[in-house]
Amino acid sequence: MTMPAPSLLDTIASAHQLTKVYGSGEAEVRALDGVDVDFAAGSFTAIMGPSGSGKSTLMHCLAGLDRPTSGRVLLGGHDLSALNDKALTRVRRDAVGFVFQAFNLLPTLTAEQNIVLPLDLAGRRPDADLLVRLVESLRLTDRLKHLPSQLSGGQQQRVAIARALISQPAVVFADEPTGALDSRASHELLNYLRKTCIDLGQTIVMVTHDPNAAAFADRTVLLSDGSVVDDLAQPSAAAIMAAMAKLGA
Repeated sequence: MTMPAPSLLDTIASAHQLTKVYGSGEAEVRALDGVDVDFAAGSFTAIMGPSGSGKSTLMHCLAGLDRPTSGRVLLGGHDLSALNDKALTRVRRDAVGFVFQAFNLLPTLTAEQNIVLPLDLAGRRPDADLLVRLVESLRLTDRLKHLPSQLSGGQQQRVAIARALISQPAVVFADEPTGALDSRASHELLNYLRKTCIDLGQTIVMVTHDPNAAAFADRTVLLSDGSVVDDLAQPSAAAIMAAMAKLGA
Protein backbone atom coordinates (compact mmCIF):
# COMPACT_ATOMS: atom_id res chain seq x y z
CA MET A 1 0.00 0.00 0.00
CA THR A 2 1.23 3.47 -0.81
CA MET A 3 -0.23 6.23 1.29
CA PRO A 4 2.47 8.73 2.23
CA ALA A 5 1.77 10.50 5.50
CA PRO A 6 1.30 14.20 4.77
CA SER A 7 2.81 16.92 6.87
CA LEU A 8 0.74 17.95 9.88
CA LEU A 9 1.33 21.52 8.73
CA ASP A 10 -0.88 20.96 5.68
CA THR A 11 -4.54 21.94 6.03
CA ILE A 12 -6.80 19.28 4.51
CA ALA A 13 -10.18 20.76 5.46
CA SER A 14 -11.42 24.12 6.70
CA ALA A 15 -14.51 26.21 7.30
CA HIS A 16 -14.51 29.96 6.76
CA GLN A 17 -17.24 32.16 8.27
CA LEU A 18 -19.61 29.22 8.06
CA THR A 19 -23.26 29.89 8.89
CA LYS A 20 -26.27 27.59 8.72
CA VAL A 21 -29.73 28.99 9.34
CA TYR A 22 -32.94 26.98 9.50
CA GLY A 23 -36.33 28.65 9.20
CA SER A 24 -36.98 32.39 9.12
CA GLY A 25 -38.43 35.18 11.21
CA GLU A 26 -39.39 34.14 14.72
CA ALA A 27 -38.81 30.49 13.81
CA GLU A 28 -35.23 31.11 12.68
CA VAL A 29 -32.58 28.84 14.19
CA ARG A 30 -28.93 29.74 13.65
CA ALA A 31 -27.20 26.36 13.92
CA LEU A 32 -23.79 27.73 12.86
CA ASP A 33 -22.81 31.35 13.42
CA GLY A 34 -19.64 32.33 11.56
CA VAL A 35 -17.49 29.28 12.31
CA ASP A 36 -13.80 29.41 11.37
CA VAL A 37 -11.85 26.18 11.89
CA ASP A 38 -9.00 24.33 10.15
CA PHE A 39 -8.08 20.64 10.23
CA ALA A 40 -4.49 19.55 9.62
CA ALA A 41 -3.73 16.55 7.44
CA GLY A 42 -3.01 13.48 9.51
CA SER A 43 -4.74 14.88 12.61
CA PHE A 44 -7.46 13.39 14.81
CA THR A 45 -9.95 16.04 15.95
CA ALA A 46 -12.95 15.60 18.24
CA ILE A 47 -15.86 18.04 18.01
CA MET A 48 -17.90 18.43 21.17
CA GLY A 49 -20.54 20.71 22.61
CA PRO A 50 -23.87 20.74 24.42
CA SER A 51 -26.98 19.47 22.69
CA GLY A 52 -27.94 21.97 20.00
CA SER A 53 -24.45 23.49 19.85
CA GLY A 54 -24.10 22.85 16.10
CA LYS A 55 -21.50 20.08 16.19
CA SER A 56 -23.43 17.68 13.93
CA THR A 57 -24.40 20.51 11.59
CA LEU A 58 -20.74 21.51 11.31
CA MET A 59 -19.72 17.94 10.45
CA HIS A 60 -22.48 17.65 7.85
CA CYS A 61 -21.38 20.89 6.17
CA LEU A 62 -17.70 19.92 6.26
CA ALA A 63 -18.50 16.53 4.72
CA GLY A 64 -20.70 17.95 1.97
CA LEU A 65 -23.84 16.30 3.36
CA ASP A 66 -25.47 19.69 3.88
CA ARG A 67 -24.91 23.07 2.26
CA PRO A 68 -24.22 26.06 4.52
CA THR A 69 -26.31 29.20 4.32
CA SER A 70 -23.15 31.24 3.81
CA GLY A 71 -19.39 30.86 4.11
CA ARG A 72 -17.01 28.37 2.51
CA VAL A 73 -15.91 24.80 3.08
CA LEU A 74 -12.62 23.60 1.60
CA LEU A 75 -12.01 19.86 1.57
CA GLY A 76 -9.09 18.06 -0.02
CA GLY A 77 -8.45 20.92 -2.43
CA HIS A 78 -12.13 21.34 -3.35
CA ASP A 79 -14.25 24.41 -2.61
CA LEU A 80 -17.53 22.69 -1.78
CA SER A 81 -19.50 25.92 -1.98
CA ALA A 82 -18.56 26.22 -5.68
CA LEU A 83 -19.69 22.72 -6.68
CA ASN A 84 -22.98 21.67 -8.22
CA ASP A 85 -24.83 18.67 -6.80
CA LYS A 86 -23.23 16.19 -9.21
CA ALA A 87 -19.70 17.37 -8.47
CA LEU A 88 -20.43 17.44 -4.74
CA THR A 89 -21.63 13.85 -4.86
CA ARG A 90 -18.39 12.89 -6.61
CA VAL A 91 -16.30 14.58 -3.90
CA ARG A 92 -18.25 12.83 -1.14
CA ARG A 93 -17.69 9.51 -2.90
CA ASP A 94 -13.98 9.96 -3.61
CA ALA A 95 -12.64 12.25 -0.87
CA VAL A 96 -14.77 11.47 2.17
CA GLY A 97 -15.15 8.43 4.39
CA PHE A 98 -18.02 8.06 6.86
CA VAL A 99 -18.37 6.09 10.10
CA PHE A 100 -21.78 6.29 11.81
CA GLN A 101 -23.08 5.16 15.18
CA ALA A 102 -25.62 2.85 13.51
CA PHE A 103 -22.93 1.27 11.23
CA ASN A 104 -25.13 1.72 8.09
CA LEU A 105 -24.10 -1.58 6.53
CA LEU A 106 -26.29 -3.05 3.79
CA PRO A 107 -27.88 -6.17 5.33
CA THR A 108 -27.91 -8.23 2.12
CA LEU A 109 -24.19 -7.76 1.43
CA THR A 110 -21.35 -9.67 3.06
CA ALA A 111 -18.74 -7.87 5.14
CA GLU A 112 -16.34 -7.85 2.20
CA GLN A 113 -18.99 -6.54 -0.18
CA ASN A 114 -19.85 -3.77 2.27
CA ILE A 115 -16.19 -2.79 2.57
CA VAL A 116 -15.63 -2.41 -1.17
CA LEU A 117 -19.07 -0.93 -1.91
CA PRO A 118 -17.83 2.70 -2.30
CA LEU A 119 -15.33 1.57 -4.92
CA ASP A 120 -17.92 -0.58 -6.70
CA LEU A 121 -20.22 2.42 -6.95
CA ALA A 122 -17.35 4.49 -8.35
CA GLY A 123 -16.41 1.79 -10.87
CA ARG A 124 -12.98 1.35 -9.27
CA ARG A 125 -11.10 -1.76 -8.23
CA PRO A 126 -9.93 -1.94 -4.61
CA ASP A 127 -6.22 -1.80 -3.87
CA ALA A 128 -5.69 -5.48 -3.05
CA ASP A 129 -2.79 -4.82 -0.67
CA LEU A 130 -4.74 -2.13 1.18
CA LEU A 131 -7.79 -4.37 1.48
CA VAL A 132 -5.72 -7.18 2.98
CA ARG A 133 -3.98 -4.82 5.37
CA LEU A 134 -7.23 -3.26 6.54
CA VAL A 135 -8.96 -6.59 6.98
CA GLU A 136 -6.04 -8.08 8.90
CA SER A 137 -5.50 -5.03 11.11
CA LEU A 138 -9.22 -4.95 11.96
CA ARG A 139 -9.31 -8.70 12.65
CA LEU A 140 -11.96 -9.37 10.02
CA THR A 141 -10.21 -12.02 7.93
CA ASP A 142 -12.53 -14.83 9.05
CA ARG A 143 -15.66 -12.66 8.88
CA LEU A 144 -15.56 -11.45 5.27
CA LYS A 145 -18.28 -13.82 4.03
CA HIS A 146 -20.61 -13.07 6.95
CA LEU A 147 -23.68 -10.86 6.65
CA PRO A 148 -23.99 -7.94 9.10
CA SER A 149 -26.63 -9.87 11.09
CA GLN A 150 -24.00 -12.53 11.74
CA LEU A 151 -21.52 -10.03 13.21
CA SER A 152 -21.25 -8.46 16.65
CA GLY A 153 -21.67 -4.71 17.04
CA GLY A 154 -17.93 -4.25 17.33
CA GLN A 155 -17.32 -6.32 14.19
CA GLN A 156 -19.93 -4.36 12.26
CA GLN A 157 -18.27 -1.10 13.25
CA ARG A 158 -14.88 -2.45 12.18
CA VAL A 159 -16.39 -3.31 8.78
CA ALA A 160 -17.69 0.27 8.60
CA ILE A 161 -14.21 1.60 9.36
CA ALA A 162 -12.66 -0.55 6.64
CA ARG A 163 -15.31 0.74 4.23
CA ALA A 164 -14.46 4.33 5.20
CA LEU A 165 -10.74 3.78 4.66
CA ILE A 166 -10.71 1.61 1.52
CA SER A 167 -10.98 4.59 -0.85
CA GLN A 168 -8.09 6.39 0.91
CA PRO A 169 -10.23 9.51 1.53
CA ALA A 170 -8.96 12.98 2.35
CA VAL A 171 -10.98 12.94 5.59
CA VAL A 172 -12.91 10.35 7.56
CA PHE A 173 -15.88 11.81 9.42
CA ALA A 174 -17.05 9.76 12.39
CA ASP A 175 -20.42 10.59 13.96
CA GLU A 176 -20.66 9.16 17.51
CA PRO A 177 -18.81 6.02 16.31
CA THR A 178 -18.71 4.42 19.79
CA GLY A 179 -22.31 5.19 20.72
CA ALA A 180 -23.56 1.64 20.11
CA LEU A 181 -20.48 -0.17 21.47
CA ASP A 182 -19.48 -1.46 24.89
CA SER A 183 -16.45 0.05 26.64
CA ARG A 184 -13.98 -2.58 25.40
CA ALA A 185 -15.06 -2.33 21.77
CA SER A 186 -15.09 1.47 22.05
CA HIS A 187 -11.52 1.51 23.36
CA GLU A 188 -10.32 -0.76 20.54
CA LEU A 189 -12.09 1.36 17.92
CA LEU A 190 -10.66 4.65 19.17
CA ASN A 191 -7.17 3.19 19.41
CA TYR A 192 -7.49 2.01 15.81
CA LEU A 193 -8.66 5.41 14.58
CA ARG A 194 -5.72 7.05 16.32
CA LYS A 195 -3.36 4.49 14.78
CA THR A 196 -4.60 5.29 11.25
CA CYS A 197 -3.55 8.90 11.77
CA ILE A 198 -0.07 7.85 12.86
CA ASP A 199 0.53 5.00 10.41
CA LEU A 200 -1.44 6.14 7.34
CA GLY A 201 -1.53 9.90 7.73
CA GLN A 202 -5.33 9.67 7.73
CA THR A 203 -7.29 12.73 8.86
CA ILE A 204 -10.23 12.03 11.18
CA VAL A 205 -12.92 14.40 12.42
CA MET A 206 -15.13 12.83 15.09
CA VAL A 207 -18.31 14.19 16.67
CA THR A 208 -18.82 12.79 20.15
CA HIS A 209 -20.51 13.59 23.45
CA ASP A 210 -18.06 11.39 25.40
CA PRO A 211 -15.03 13.15 26.96
CA ASN A 212 -13.25 9.80 27.28
CA ALA A 213 -13.62 9.23 23.53
CA ALA A 214 -12.50 12.78 22.75
CA ALA A 215 -9.36 12.26 24.82
CA PHE A 216 -8.09 9.81 22.19
CA ALA A 217 -7.94 12.69 19.70
CA ASP A 218 -5.05 15.13 19.22
CA ARG A 219 -7.42 18.05 19.64
CA THR A 220 -10.92 18.85 20.86
CA VAL A 221 -12.92 21.71 19.36
CA LEU A 222 -15.79 22.89 21.56
CA LEU A 223 -18.92 24.49 20.11
CA SER A 224 -21.69 26.41 21.85
CA ASP A 225 -24.63 28.17 20.22
CA GLY A 226 -23.16 27.61 16.77
CA SER A 227 -19.72 29.11 17.52
CA VAL A 228 -16.30 27.71 18.38
CA VAL A 229 -15.68 28.64 22.02
CA ASP A 230 -12.59 26.57 22.85
CA ASP A 231 -9.85 24.62 21.08
CA LEU A 232 -7.92 22.18 23.28
CA ALA A 233 -4.66 20.52 22.24
CA GLN A 234 -3.93 17.00 23.55
CA PRO A 235 -6.60 17.31 26.25
CA SER A 236 -7.28 14.74 28.94
CA ALA A 237 -10.82 13.58 29.63
CA ALA A 238 -10.74 15.61 32.84
CA ALA A 239 -9.71 18.78 30.97
CA ILE A 240 -12.48 18.23 28.43
CA MET A 241 -15.07 17.71 31.17
CA ALA A 242 -13.91 20.89 32.89
CA ALA A 243 -14.23 22.87 29.66
CA MET A 244 -17.66 21.40 29.01
CA ALA A 245 -18.75 22.26 32.55
CA LYS A 246 -18.02 25.91 31.84
CA LEU A 247 -20.56 25.68 29.03
CA GLY A 248 -23.16 24.29 31.38
CA ALA A 249 -23.06 20.90 29.70
